[in-house]
Amino acid sequence: MQLKRVVVTGLGALTPLGNGLNTYWDNLVKGVSGAGPITKFDPEKFKTKFACEVKGYDPNDYFDRKEARKMDLFTQYAMVTADEAVKDSGLDLESIDKMKAGVIWGSGIGGLRTFQEEVMSFAQGDGTPRFNPFFIPKMIADISAGMISIKYGFHGPNFVTVSACASATNAMIDAMTYIKLGKAKVMITGGSEASVTEAGMGGFNAMKALSERNDSPETASRPFDKDRDGFVLGEGAGALILEEYEHAKARGAKIYAELVGGGMSADAYHITAPHPEGLGAENVMINALEDAQMKPEEIDYINVHGTSTPLGDISEAVAIEKVFGEHAYKLNISSTKSMTGHLLGAAGAIEAIASIMAIQHQIVPPTINHFTDDDRFDPKLNFTFNKAQSRTINATVSNTFGFGGHNTSVVFRKID
Repeated sequence: MQLKRVVVTGLGALTPLGNGLNTYWDNLVKGVSGAGPITKFDPEKFKTKFACEVKGYDPNDYFDRKEARKMDLFTQYAMVTADEAVKDSGLDLESIDKMKAGVIWGSGIGGLRTFQEEVMSFAQGDGTPRFNPFFIPKMIADISAGMISIKYGFHGPNFVTVSACASATNAMIDAMTYIKLGKAKVMITGGSEASVTEAGMGGFNAMKALSERNDSPETASRPFDKDRDGFVLGEGAGALILEEYEHAKARGAKIYAELVGGGMSADAYHITAPHPEGLGAENVMINALEDAQMKPEEIDYINVHGTSTPLGDISEAVAIEKVFGEHAYKLNISSTKSMTGHLLGAAGAIEAIASIMAIQHQIVPPTINHFTDDDRFDPKLNFTFNKAQSRTINATVSNTFGFGGHNTSVVFRKID
């Protein structure tokens, strides 16, 4: 069986750096931090009082009031970015075969705010079960893919992947596979998350995962810096239109890049900590390169998971040196989480978009907030500290790892 080629023809982004693809990319290249004091609730009693929130978002700009009330914020974010990506792709929705068009989305948590509000309301009442009839449909993670498919009438594969912070990348790999096997021509994929809530912040604080650098939120996310003290929670969404190459070519579509491979692995080690020797990260990059039928020396840039946690950054760097050998020193490596914070289940989507745009513009976005070298990292590795770098970029890898030991990696290549 001849596998189909898969290309990216549309992109959409709603991030702490901007509400739209171009603003997001421009601010990545400029090295802008998306972190600031929390505005969604009063964080006074919380250990961490800042996050990377989406700014200037008003649901009334995108939905009528009645429609918006039926959707949790994570679904709204999904709908907004899917719409931008569909428009960007130039798809003629009247002419495509909607039986061969589907939606595979990712979210690590789903409707956390809806769940929190409904349960707290019940707890504060007299025990009478007065719940919003949209409580369950707003909360469940799969509703994001369902709502997107309803909007566009896509009757193909439709589901949501849940693998913590690897969710969106798992979704992309699944969407790619359906197209490769000829089971779909067009797929909307990506991920969304809206976990900047009391429950989200409190939960991550309790497990000591978040930075507590309240005196300087904008410099709190410090991947690969000696003084990193945890990740910064982010929110938002990213959407990609994946399309079978011949289908895209026949309609004269703009093609951003080719999605040539994806890998998956498990640490099988600990519920939150990464494997100390980078075993899962090593295996997932090997798997992705094998699936792409590419050699390590063909990769130019890696957008790393790089969350700014003491253990995670080390294990990923170790894995890169194992997989790429001497070529590791010729790579550009950067963590865009230094600017966006960690979008959990949506991280893989916005970081894949950063990798694709790096190919488009031949620019590597930086890892900002580097102040002090950590001697546990090989000084010959180029982490693209503090300033974007121009270079030839023909192929990129984007890594995303999740609690539970879930590892995913995708490979994008400049289209021939």
